[in-house]
Amino acid sequence: MGLFTTINTASSGLTAQRLRQDVIANNIANATTTRTPEGGPFRRSRVILRPRTDQPYWRSPFTPTALDNGVGQGVRIVEIQKDTDSEPRLVWDPEHPDAIKSGPRAGYVEMPNVNVVNEMVDLISASRSYEANIAVVNGAKTMFQQALSIAR
Repeated sequence: MGLFTTINTASSGLTAQRLRQDVIANNIANATTTRTPEGGPFRRSRVILRPRTDQPYWRSPFTPTALDNGVGQGVRIVEIQKDTDSEPRLVWDPEHPDAIKSGPRAGYVEMPNVNVVNEMVDLISASRSYEANIAVVNGAKTMFQQALSIAR
């Protein structure tokens, strides 16, 4: 694997993890938003990632056969998906302007399906993944600088 292939793979991870951090920050910022333009409470968003397989993988005679399935090319962002699977939390607050007015749930307010603790864990995970990709770029840069100094 060459220098640019390594940096390209790590940069796809950097881009993906940065977007994850932005989406998580948006989720945390809207953890108490009960009214959205679409109607109803805010819905948690999540980033869907898949392996990047659209680029040919450079293969040498020494490449392990385990890499034949395209492993090592990085990731791509498929979509940012709203979490519609989980129901909004119901909080009793009949004085709230968005409280349900009638029916068996009258007086309850539908709150976003955002769990701040889970979001913080996801944020730490995204941050550590970002740092790991930076370490890959720095390691590749150092390795190739050493290779150039040997060649002199």
